[in-house]
Amino acid sequence: MQAIFETLFDVVYLVSVITIGILMIQKSKGNAQYRLFGIMAVVLGAGDSFHLVPRALALCTTGLDHFTRALGTGKFITSITMTIFYVILYYVWRIRYGIREKKGITAAVYGLAALRILLCLFPQNQWLSAEAPLSWGIYRNIPFALLGLLIILLFYKSAKENQDTEFKYMWLTIVLSFGFYIPVVLWADAIPMICMLMIPKTCAYVWTVLIGFSAMRKEVQ
Repeated sequence: MQAIFETLFDVVYLVSVITIGILMIQKSKGNAQYRLFGIMAVVLGAGDSFHLVPRALALCTTGLDHFTRALGTGKFITSITMTIFYVILYYVWRIRYGIREKKGITAAVYGLAALRILLCLFPQNQWLSAEAPLSWGIYRNIPFALLGLLIILLFYKSAKENQDTEFKYMWLTIVLSFGFYIPVVLWADAIPMICMLMIPKTCAYVWTVLIGFSAMRKEVQ
């Protein structure tokens, strides 16, 4: 039952976000904000596919234990693409709210993203091992969480100041995604069922993409 439900969910998710992303790129009509948002959605879906496709194959065939290397490789790639996702989202914020300066914030975004990617490259992560250390899972997610927190604050403040009804819940989608993701990082090995939180985490990302798509349909004619 888990294999069928999870596989169907992942297929719907991947097809949906990639399709929406492509549509946004095609229909943005030169609007830089929504073209960038579309690219961001494609990066999200394409990156997640490296982990979700092997996971679906594992669940539907011989089990997760036989796909350790493929799952580890996919998890590594997804860790990189999710970091890029937030860097792109930062530039969506800049374009939407007409930000011209803020060099300190830009430096912080790039610094945290670079540190996250650097930590992901360390062999101590043991991506291809079934016994990957929890400590390195925490280390590499500290700058990632700080990056997410920064993006949350930026969207919350700007949407409120500009009375931006279309993007007023963007900050909340990111809060929810991290809220569901962090317990998985900390306790997945001890409590395997906690991995089910990745489903609502994924739904939060779908909400993020739908916010951009809905706004484009209203603002781009």
